[in-house]
Amino acid sequence: MKPYIISLGLLEILILKGTWAGSHSMRYFSTAMSRLDLREPRFFSVGYVDDQQFVRFDSYSESQRMEPRAAWMDKVDQDYWERETQMSRKAAQSYCVGLENLRSYYNQSETGVHIIQHMYGCEIFPNGSFKSGFEQYAYDGKDYICLNSETYSWTAIDPQAVNSKRKWEERSISEKEKAYLEETCVLWLHKHLENGKELLLRTDPPSVRVSRHSGPDGEVSLRCRAQGFYPAEISLTWLRDGEEQLQDTEFIETRPGGDGTFQKWAAVAMAPGQEDRYSCRVQHEALAQPLSLRWEPEAPSVWVIVGVTAGVLVLVTAVVAGAVILRRRNSGGKGGAYVPAADKDSSQGSDVSLIATGVWDIPFLLSTPKHSNLSSRLHEQFQDLLGTG
Repeated sequence: MKPYIISLGLLEILILKGTWAGSHSMRYFSTAMSRLDLREPRFFSVGYVDDQQFVRFDSYSESQRMEPRAAWMDKVDQDYWERETQMSRKAAQSYCVGLENLRSYYNQSETGVHIIQHMYGCEIFPNGSFKSGFEQYAYDGKDYICLNSETYSWTAIDPQAVNSKRKWEERSISEKEKAYLEETCVLWLHKHLENGKELLLRTDPPSVRVSRHSGPDGEVSLRCRAQGFYPAEISLTWLRDGEEQLQDTEFIETRPGGDGTFQKWAAVAMAPGQEDRYSCRVQHEALAQPLSLRWEPEAPSVWVIVGVTAGVLVLVTAVVAGAVILRRRNSGGKGGAYVPAADKDSSQGSDVSLIATGVWDIPFLLSTPKHSNLSSRLHEQFQDLLGTG
């Protein structure tokens, strides 16, 4: 399911219209699934521009039409939706045949769940010219076959994929893929970037924080966490005395932040007491110059200090009061009469309640968190491609 082929001349005119910071990509992800309880295999396809979903098709939907998933897609004409819908419906039929062929290649029965996954698209340089193309297939969760975008030849990753490789080479499929990836895909990527430039071409600088973490065996690590940035490309580098530390650095891949921005962190391990030798360098398109941050121990919160002080005073008061009461008991009540609670098992006696208050306030005040990090975001899990989210 791919848009129609356009002329190279029109593509060159569009590329010359503008230049954008950073590289950009357009990708389609398609899935076909078959199982006995389905009336027919289900086909599902979604399109992304720079990790922003913009179209979606589901063969099990009521309309069975390609649908917009971004506000800026209302700028395309009706012919686009008709063409994309028809191609998606044909793709659904082709994937049904493909599932049957693959079952025979693998000598599988009709029982069980079988899935084909397909990803293809293109990436452009900041000047708008073609950078790379990609296309690959997976079957039942394992890589099946992929296209080498440099030679435009097919690579059979799984032995059974040799059948598909042979058929596609006989039909010169790779030549058509080359025309689509280098011309048509780039054209539509430019169009979508222009239509959605308020969202897709914006730049949001990262919010960065360095924190210290201790392990159970006394090991120490510093974590440099960046969040709230767009686009997704970012560089986090740990330096020790000005030199990059790659071996001891642990990274996580850039992840969606759940609000259209991204987040990433990098951690570095060290011996205790070496923290002041390390700095985190952050580079991003939205920053005029790289950031350099170090870990700084947080000063105790004034309210925690006040709370602990108040708790200590209460505890001292309780101890003094207890000593006075004990002295009165031992002295036979001189200096004032001690009146016990009406019920000896009751906790309402003045001595018991006072001491209990002093004891229990201290741990409560000490356990009050210094900061409430309400802005931290949980990692947003990708939606199930076969769901209706």
